[in-house]
Amino acid sequence: MREDTVSTDPWGRVDDDGTVYVRTAEGERAVGSWQAGEPEEALAYFRRKFDELAGQVALLEQRVRGTDLPPAQAEATIVKLREAITDAHAVGDLDALLARLGALTELVARRREEVKAARDVARAEAKGIKERIVAEAERIAEDTTHWKTGGERLRQLIEEWKAAERIDRVTEAALWKRLSAARTAFAKRRKAYFAGLDEQREGVRSAKERIVAEAEELASSTDWGTTASAYRDLMQQWKNAGRASREVEDELWGRFKGAQDRFFQARSAVFAERDASLAANAEVKEQLLTEAEKILPVTDARAARSALRGLLERWEAAGAVPREQRDRLEGGLRKIDEAVRKAEETEWKRSNPEARARAQNTVDQLRKSIAQLEARLAKAQEAGKDKDVKDAEEALAARRSWLEEAERTLAEFS
Repeated sequence: MREDTVSTDPWGRVDDDGTVYVRTAEGERAVGSWQAGEPEEALAYFRRKFDELAGQVALLEQRVRGTDLPPAQAEATIVKLREAITDAHAVGDLDALLARLGALTELVARRREEVKAARDVARAEAKGIKERIVAEAERIAEDTTHWKTGGERLRQLIEEWKAAERIDRVTEAALWKRLSAARTAFAKRRKAYFAGLDEQREGVRSAKERIVAEAEELASSTDWGTTASAYRDLMQQWKNAGRASREVEDELWGRFKGAQDRFFQARSAVFAERDASLAANAEVKEQLLTEAEKILPVTDARAARSALRGLLERWEAAGAVPREQRDRLEGGLRKIDEAVRKAEETEWKRSNPEARARAQNTVDQLRKSIAQLEARLAKAQEAGKDKDVKDAEEALAARRSWLEEAERTLAEFS
Protein backbone atom coordinates (compact mmCIF):
# COMPACT_ATOMS: atom_id res chain seq x y z
CA MET A 1 0.00 0.00 0.00
CA ARG A 2 1.28 3.45 -0.89
CA GLU A 3 2.20 5.76 2.09
CA ASP A 4 0.93 8.99 0.49
CA THR A 5 -2.08 10.46 2.21
CA VAL A 6 -5.10 11.17 0.13
CA SER A 7 -6.55 13.62 2.66
CA THR A 8 -4.90 14.96 5.82
CA ASP A 9 -5.93 16.49 9.19
CA PRO A 10 -3.81 17.69 12.20
CA TRP A 11 -5.04 14.57 14.09
CA GLY A 12 -5.67 12.09 11.32
CA ARG A 13 -5.59 11.15 7.64
CA VAL A 14 -7.24 8.95 5.02
CA ASP A 15 -4.89 6.72 3.05
CA ASP A 16 -5.36 6.19 -0.68
CA ASP A 17 -6.89 2.81 0.03
CA GLY A 18 -9.56 4.41 2.26
CA THR A 19 -8.01 3.54 5.62
CA VAL A 20 -8.57 6.26 8.24
CA TYR A 21 -5.80 6.92 10.79
CA VAL A 22 -5.64 8.98 13.98
CA ARG A 23 -2.41 10.47 15.35
CA THR A 24 -1.61 10.00 19.09
CA ALA A 25 1.50 10.41 21.23
CA GLU A 26 2.22 6.74 20.62
CA GLY A 27 1.91 7.09 16.88
CA GLU A 28 -0.73 6.48 14.26
CA ARG A 29 -3.38 3.81 14.49
CA ALA A 30 -6.13 2.86 12.11
CA VAL A 31 -9.59 3.75 13.30
CA GLY A 32 -11.64 2.71 10.29
CA SER A 33 -12.05 2.39 6.53
CA TRP A 34 -13.92 4.67 4.13
CA GLN A 35 -14.85 3.45 0.66
CA ALA A 36 -18.10 5.16 -0.17
CA GLY A 37 -17.12 8.78 -0.60
CA GLU A 38 -14.54 11.52 -0.49
CA PRO A 39 -11.74 11.44 2.09
CA GLU A 40 -13.02 14.71 3.64
CA GLU A 41 -16.30 13.04 4.32
CA ALA A 42 -14.47 10.22 6.08
CA LEU A 43 -12.52 12.64 8.29
CA ALA A 44 -15.69 14.60 9.04
CA TYR A 45 -17.44 11.41 10.12
CA PHE A 46 -14.64 10.38 12.46
CA ARG A 47 -14.31 13.95 13.83
CA ARG A 48 -17.97 13.72 14.85
CA LYS A 49 -17.13 10.57 16.75
CA PHE A 50 -14.40 12.53 18.52
CA ASP A 51 -16.79 15.40 19.28
CA GLU A 52 -19.16 12.95 20.92
CA LEU A 53 -16.38 11.76 23.21
CA ALA A 54 -15.29 15.33 23.91
CA GLY A 55 -18.90 16.20 24.81
CA GLN A 56 -19.01 13.33 27.29
CA VAL A 57 -15.74 14.49 28.87
CA ALA A 58 -17.03 18.08 29.11
CA LEU A 59 -20.29 16.91 30.69
CA LEU A 60 -18.37 14.84 33.23
CA GLU A 61 -16.13 17.84 34.03
CA GLN A 62 -19.22 19.96 34.58
CA ARG A 63 -20.80 17.36 36.86
CA VAL A 64 -17.61 16.80 38.89
CA ARG A 65 -16.90 20.51 39.35
CA GLY A 66 -20.45 21.81 39.63
CA THR A 67 -22.40 19.12 41.51
CA ASP A 68 -21.98 16.77 44.48
CA LEU A 69 -21.46 13.76 42.20
CA PRO A 70 -20.24 10.91 44.41
CA PRO A 71 -16.53 10.18 43.87
CA ALA A 72 -17.16 6.47 43.25
CA GLN A 73 -19.64 7.25 40.48
CA ALA A 74 -17.28 9.82 38.94
CA GLU A 75 -14.37 7.38 38.99
CA ALA A 76 -16.45 4.68 37.33
CA THR A 77 -17.44 7.13 34.57
CA ILE A 78 -13.80 8.19 34.12
CA VAL A 79 -12.74 4.54 33.70
CA LYS A 80 -15.41 3.93 31.07
CA LEU A 81 -14.53 7.11 29.18
CA ARG A 82 -10.81 6.35 29.33
CA GLU A 83 -11.44 2.91 27.81
CA ALA A 84 -13.69 4.45 25.18
CA ILE A 85 -11.12 7.14 24.28
CA THR A 86 -8.16 4.73 24.26
CA ASP A 87 -9.88 2.47 21.73
CA ALA A 88 -11.93 5.19 20.07
CA HIS A 89 -12.69 5.04 16.32
CA ALA A 90 -12.45 8.79 16.07
CA VAL A 91 -10.17 11.52 14.77
CA GLY A 92 -9.13 14.29 17.14
CA ASP A 93 -6.81 15.14 19.99
CA LEU A 94 -7.46 11.95 21.97
CA ASP A 95 -4.40 12.58 24.15
CA ALA A 96 -5.88 15.89 25.26
CA LEU A 97 -9.10 14.12 26.23
CA LEU A 98 -7.08 11.56 28.19
CA ALA A 99 -5.16 14.40 29.87
CA ARG A 100 -8.45 16.06 30.86
CA LEU A 101 -9.59 12.75 32.29
CA GLY A 102 -6.31 12.55 34.22
CA ALA A 103 -6.96 15.99 35.69
CA LEU A 104 -10.48 14.90 36.62
CA THR A 105 -9.05 11.78 38.25
CA GLU A 106 -6.86 13.94 40.51
CA LEU A 107 -9.80 16.22 41.30
CA VAL A 108 -12.04 13.26 42.12
CA ALA A 109 -9.29 11.78 44.32
CA ARG A 110 -9.14 15.05 46.28
CA ARG A 111 -12.92 15.10 46.41
CA ARG A 112 -12.87 11.52 47.74
CA GLU A 113 -10.50 12.56 50.53
CA GLU A 114 -12.71 15.55 51.34
CA VAL A 115 -15.81 13.35 51.39
CA LYS A 116 -14.01 10.80 53.55
CA ALA A 117 -12.88 13.52 55.96
CA ALA A 118 -16.39 14.98 56.06
CA ARG A 119 -17.81 11.50 56.58
CA ASP A 120 -15.37 10.88 59.41
CA VAL A 121 -16.39 14.17 61.03
CA ALA A 122 -20.07 13.36 60.52
CA ARG A 123 -19.59 9.88 61.97
CA ALA A 124 -17.74 11.32 64.96
CA GLU A 125 -20.57 13.80 65.47
CA ALA A 126 -23.15 11.04 64.97
CA LYS A 127 -21.31 8.87 67.48
CA GLY A 128 -21.40 11.74 70.00
CA ILE A 129 -25.12 12.27 69.31
CA LYS A 130 -25.93 8.59 69.71
CA GLU A 131 -23.83 8.27 72.86
CA ARG A 132 -25.75 11.26 74.30
CA ILE A 133 -29.07 9.67 73.26
CA VAL A 134 -28.13 6.40 74.94
CA ALA A 135 -26.88 8.12 78.12
CA GLU A 136 -30.13 10.11 78.43
CA ALA A 137 -32.22 6.99 77.79
CA GLU A 138 -30.31 5.14 80.53
CA ARG A 139 -30.88 8.02 82.98
CA ILE A 140 -34.61 7.96 82.19
CA ALA A 141 -34.72 4.18 82.62
CA GLU A 142 -32.97 4.40 86.00
CA ASP A 143 -34.31 7.57 87.64
CA THR A 144 -37.49 9.05 86.21
CA THR A 145 -40.86 8.56 87.88
CA HIS A 146 -42.74 10.85 85.47
CA TRP A 147 -43.88 7.92 83.39
CA LYS A 148 -45.80 9.76 80.68
CA THR A 149 -43.08 12.37 80.14
CA GLY A 150 -40.36 9.70 80.30
CA GLY A 151 -42.12 7.50 77.73
CA GLU A 152 -42.62 10.42 75.36
CA ARG A 153 -38.96 11.43 75.72
CA LEU A 154 -37.78 7.89 74.93
CA ARG A 155 -39.88 7.94 71.74
CA GLN A 156 -38.29 11.26 70.80
CA LEU A 157 -34.83 9.82 71.42
CA ILE A 158 -35.59 6.94 69.02
CA GLU A 159 -36.55 9.47 66.33
CA GLU A 160 -33.34 11.43 67.02
CA TRP A 161 -31.37 8.19 66.69
CA LYS A 162 -32.96 7.46 63.30
CA ALA A 163 -32.26 11.00 62.09
CA ALA A 164 -28.57 10.82 63.04
CA GLU A 165 -25.87 9.59 60.60
CA ARG A 166 -24.89 5.96 60.74
CA ILE A 167 -21.55 5.11 62.32
CA ASP A 168 -19.36 2.03 62.14
CA ARG A 169 -21.34 -1.16 62.44
CA VAL A 170 -19.75 -2.44 65.68
CA THR A 171 -20.21 0.80 67.60
CA GLU A 172 -23.71 1.28 66.14
CA ALA A 173 -24.77 -2.20 67.27
CA ALA A 174 -23.32 -1.77 70.77
CA LEU A 175 -25.03 1.59 71.32
CA TRP A 176 -28.33 0.32 69.91
CA LYS A 177 -28.17 -2.63 72.31
CA ARG A 178 -27.77 -0.24 75.26
CA LEU A 179 -30.63 1.94 73.99
CA SER A 180 -32.93 -1.07 73.63
CA ALA A 181 -31.97 -2.28 77.11
CA ALA A 182 -32.80 1.16 78.57
CA ARG A 183 -36.23 1.15 76.91
CA THR A 184 -36.91 -2.35 78.23
CA ALA A 185 -35.78 -1.41 81.77
CA PHE A 186 -38.00 1.69 81.74
CA ALA A 187 -41.00 -0.35 80.57
CA LYS A 188 -40.43 -2.97 83.30
CA ARG A 189 -40.05 -0.35 86.03
CA ARG A 190 -43.16 1.49 84.86
CA LYS A 191 -45.15 -1.76 84.77
CA ALA A 192 -44.01 -2.63 88.31
CA TYR A 193 -44.93 0.84 89.56
CA PHE A 194 -48.45 0.72 88.17
CA ALA A 195 -48.91 -2.83 89.45
CA GLY A 196 -48.02 -1.59 92.94
CA LEU A 197 -50.24 1.44 92.44
CA ASP A 198 -53.15 -0.79 91.51
CA GLU A 199 -52.59 -2.83 94.65
CA GLN A 200 -52.38 0.33 96.76
CA ARG A 201 -55.52 1.74 95.16
CA GLU A 202 -57.34 -1.50 95.87
CA GLY A 203 -56.45 -1.08 99.54
CA VAL A 204 -57.67 2.53 99.46
CA ARG A 205 -60.90 1.38 97.79
CA SER A 206 -61.53 -1.15 100.57
CA ALA A 207 -60.83 1.43 103.29
CA LYS A 208 -63.13 4.00 101.71
CA GLU A 209 -65.90 1.49 101.14
CA ARG A 210 -65.82 0.82 104.89
CA ILE A 211 -65.93 4.58 105.60
CA VAL A 212 -68.86 5.02 103.20
CA ALA A 213 -70.76 2.09 104.73
CA GLU A 214 -70.35 3.64 108.19
CA ALA A 215 -71.40 7.06 106.89
CA GLU A 216 -74.53 5.62 105.30
CA GLU A 217 -75.36 3.82 108.54
CA LEU A 218 -75.17 7.11 110.46
CA ALA A 219 -77.26 9.09 107.96
CA SER A 220 -80.54 8.43 109.80
CA SER A 221 -79.16 9.04 113.31
CA THR A 222 -80.85 11.65 115.52
CA ASP A 223 -78.01 11.71 118.04
CA TRP A 224 -76.96 15.04 116.58
CA GLY A 225 -73.85 15.88 118.58
CA THR A 226 -72.27 12.43 118.68
CA THR A 227 -73.04 11.75 115.03
CA ALA A 228 -71.70 15.12 113.84
CA SER A 229 -68.45 14.32 115.66
CA ALA A 230 -68.42 10.85 114.05
CA TYR A 231 -68.77 12.42 110.60
CA ARG A 232 -65.81 14.70 111.33
CA ASP A 233 -63.75 11.63 112.25
CA LEU A 234 -64.87 9.82 109.09
CA MET A 235 -63.89 12.81 106.95
CA GLN A 236 -60.41 12.78 108.49
CA GLN A 237 -60.15 9.03 107.84
CA TRP A 238 -61.19 9.66 104.21
CA LYS A 239 -58.42 12.24 103.76
CA ASN A 240 -55.82 10.01 105.38
CA ALA A 241 -56.77 6.94 103.30
CA GLY A 242 -55.24 8.25 100.04
CA ARG A 243 -56.77 8.12 96.56
CA ALA A 244 -58.32 5.24 94.68
CA SER A 245 -58.82 5.22 90.89
CA ARG A 246 -60.80 8.20 89.60
CA GLU A 247 -63.99 6.27 88.80
CA VAL A 248 -64.01 4.52 92.19
CA GLU A 249 -63.09 7.74 94.01
CA ASP A 250 -65.92 9.69 92.38
CA GLU A 251 -68.49 6.96 93.03
CA LEU A 252 -67.53 6.47 96.70
CA TRP A 253 -67.28 10.22 97.37
CA GLY A 254 -70.77 10.70 95.93
CA ARG A 255 -72.14 8.10 98.35
CA PHE A 256 -70.22 9.51 101.33
CA LYS A 257 -71.27 13.09 100.60
CA GLY A 258 -74.87 12.01 100.04
CA ALA A 259 -75.03 10.24 103.43
CA GLN A 260 -73.41 13.18 105.20
CA ASP A 261 -75.77 15.67 103.54
CA ARG A 262 -78.82 13.63 104.54
CA PHE A 263 -77.76 13.70 108.19
CA PHE A 264 -76.88 17.40 108.36
CA GLN A 265 -79.97 18.45 106.41
CA ALA A 266 -82.13 16.52 108.88
CA ARG A 267 -80.26 18.08 111.80
CA SER A 268 -80.62 21.57 110.32
CA ALA A 269 -84.36 21.03 109.87
CA VAL A 270 -84.74 19.93 113.52
CA PHE A 271 -82.62 22.81 114.79
CA ALA A 272 -84.54 25.28 112.64
CA GLU A 273 -87.82 23.99 114.06
CA ARG A 274 -86.42 24.10 117.58
CA ASP A 275 -85.07 27.64 117.11
CA ALA A 276 -88.46 28.71 115.82
CA SER A 277 -90.10 27.31 118.97
CA LEU A 278 -87.50 29.09 121.12
CA ALA A 279 -88.08 32.43 119.43
CA ALA A 280 -91.10 33.04 121.70
CA ASN A 281 -88.89 32.42 124.77
CA ALA A 282 -86.41 34.97 123.41
CA GLU A 283 -89.17 37.56 123.10
CA VAL A 284 -90.14 36.98 126.76
CA LYS A 285 -86.53 37.36 127.88
CA GLU A 286 -86.13 40.50 125.76
CA GLN A 287 -89.07 41.99 127.70
CA LEU A 288 -87.63 40.77 131.02
CA LEU A 289 -84.26 42.30 130.16
CA THR A 290 -85.90 45.60 129.31
CA GLU A 291 -87.74 45.42 132.62
CA ALA A 292 -84.53 44.54 134.48
CA GLU A 293 -82.69 47.49 132.93
CA LYS A 294 -85.17 49.79 134.68
CA ILE A 295 -83.61 48.71 138.00
CA LEU A 296 -80.58 50.76 137.03
CA PRO A 297 -79.25 52.91 138.44
CA VAL A 298 -79.65 51.12 141.77
CA THR A 299 -80.83 53.48 144.49
CA ASP A 300 -82.25 50.86 146.89
CA ALA A 301 -80.18 47.69 146.91
CA ARG A 302 -82.79 45.68 148.82
CA ALA A 303 -85.61 46.66 146.49
CA ALA A 304 -83.38 46.13 143.46
CA ARG A 305 -82.41 42.63 144.63
CA SER A 306 -86.02 41.80 145.34
CA ALA A 307 -87.06 42.98 141.91
CA LEU A 308 -84.19 41.13 140.30
CA ARG A 309 -85.03 37.94 142.21
CA GLY A 310 -88.53 37.97 140.82
CA LEU A 311 -87.13 38.64 137.35
CA LEU A 312 -84.75 35.72 137.74
CA GLU A 313 -87.60 33.37 138.55
CA ARG A 314 -89.53 34.52 135.52
CA TRP A 315 -86.30 34.37 133.45
CA GLU A 316 -85.75 30.72 134.36
CA ALA A 317 -89.40 29.93 133.73
CA ALA A 318 -89.18 31.46 130.23
CA GLY A 319 -86.92 28.58 129.10
CA ALA A 320 -84.14 28.30 126.55
CA VAL A 321 -83.60 30.73 123.67
CA PRO A 322 -81.96 30.36 120.22
CA ARG A 323 -78.20 30.04 120.43
CA GLU A 324 -77.44 33.23 118.51
CA GLN A 325 -79.39 35.29 121.08
CA ARG A 326 -78.34 33.49 124.25
CA ASP A 327 -75.05 35.26 124.97
CA ARG A 328 -76.47 38.75 124.45
CA LEU A 329 -79.49 38.15 126.73
CA GLU A 330 -77.55 36.33 129.47
CA GLY A 331 -74.81 38.97 129.31
CA GLY A 332 -77.31 41.80 129.66
CA LEU A 333 -78.89 40.24 132.73
CA ARG A 334 -75.46 39.50 134.21
CA LYS A 335 -74.49 43.18 134.00
CA ILE A 336 -77.63 44.17 135.90
CA ASP A 337 -76.93 41.52 138.54
CA GLU A 338 -73.39 42.85 138.96
CA ALA A 339 -74.70 46.38 139.38
CA VAL A 340 -77.15 45.21 142.05
CA ARG A 341 -74.42 43.22 143.80
CA LYS A 342 -72.13 46.23 143.93
CA ALA A 343 -74.97 48.27 145.39
CA GLU A 344 -75.51 45.52 147.97
CA GLU A 345 -71.85 45.56 148.91
CA THR A 346 -72.04 49.29 149.45
CA GLU A 347 -75.15 48.90 151.60
CA TRP A 348 -73.57 45.99 153.48
CA LYS A 349 -70.94 48.33 154.68
CA ARG A 350 -73.70 50.27 156.34
CA SER A 351 -75.78 47.29 157.54
CA ASN A 352 -73.91 44.03 157.95
CA PRO A 353 -76.80 41.80 159.25
CA GLU A 354 -79.11 42.82 156.50
CA ALA A 355 -76.43 42.46 153.89
CA ARG A 356 -75.65 39.00 155.18
CA ALA A 357 -79.30 38.02 154.98
CA ARG A 358 -79.53 39.29 151.45
CA ALA A 359 -76.37 37.43 150.51
CA GLN A 360 -77.77 34.27 152.07
CA ASN A 361 -81.00 34.74 150.16
CA THR A 362 -79.10 35.17 146.89
CA VAL A 363 -77.09 32.03 147.54
CA ASP A 364 -80.25 30.11 148.36
CA GLN A 365 -81.97 31.38 145.22
CA LEU A 366 -79.03 30.46 143.04
CA ARG A 367 -78.70 27.04 144.63
CA LYS A 368 -82.36 26.43 143.97
CA SER A 369 -81.92 27.55 140.36
CA ILE A 370 -78.89 25.30 139.99
CA ALA A 371 -80.79 22.34 141.39
CA GLN A 372 -83.57 22.96 138.87
CA LEU A 373 -81.06 23.21 136.02
CA GLU A 374 -79.30 20.04 137.15
CA ALA A 375 -82.63 18.24 137.08
CA ARG A 376 -83.29 19.63 133.61
CA LEU A 377 -79.82 18.54 132.48
CA ALA A 378 -80.32 15.01 133.76
CA LYS A 379 -83.64 14.81 131.99
CA ALA A 380 -82.14 16.05 128.72
CA GLN A 381 -79.24 13.59 128.98
CA GLU A 382 -81.62 10.74 129.64
CA ALA A 383 -83.68 11.74 126.60
CA GLY A 384 -80.54 12.07 124.46
CA LYS A 385 -81.35 15.66 123.50
CA ASP A 386 -77.93 17.09 122.80
CA LYS A 387 -79.17 20.61 122.19
CA ASP A 388 -81.05 20.75 125.51
CA VAL A 389 -78.06 19.23 127.27
CA LYS A 390 -75.79 21.93 125.90
CA ASP A 391 -78.24 24.72 126.81
CA ALA A 392 -78.61 23.41 130.37
CA GLU A 393 -74.85 23.04 130.77
CA GLU A 394 -74.25 26.62 129.64
CA ALA A 395 -76.96 27.96 131.96
CA LEU A 396 -75.52 25.90 134.85
CA ALA A 397 -72.05 27.29 134.19
CA ALA A 398 -73.42 30.83 134.43
CA ARG A 399 -75.41 30.11 137.64
CA ARG A 400 -72.48 28.38 139.29
CA SER A 401 -70.29 31.33 138.49
CA TRP A 402 -72.85 33.65 140.06
CA LEU A 403 -73.15 31.28 143.04
CA GLU A 404 -69.39 31.37 143.61
CA GLU A 405 -69.51 35.15 143.76
CA ALA A 406 -72.59 35.11 146.00
CA GLU A 407 -70.98 32.57 148.34
CA ARG A 408 -67.83 34.67 148.51
CA THR A 409 -69.97 37.65 149.47
CA LEU A 410 -71.81 35.59 152.09
CA ALA A 411 -68.52 34.29 153.41
CA GLU A 412 -67.38 37.85 154.03
CA PHE A 413 -70.22 38.23 156.57
CA SER A 414 -69.22 35.08 158.47
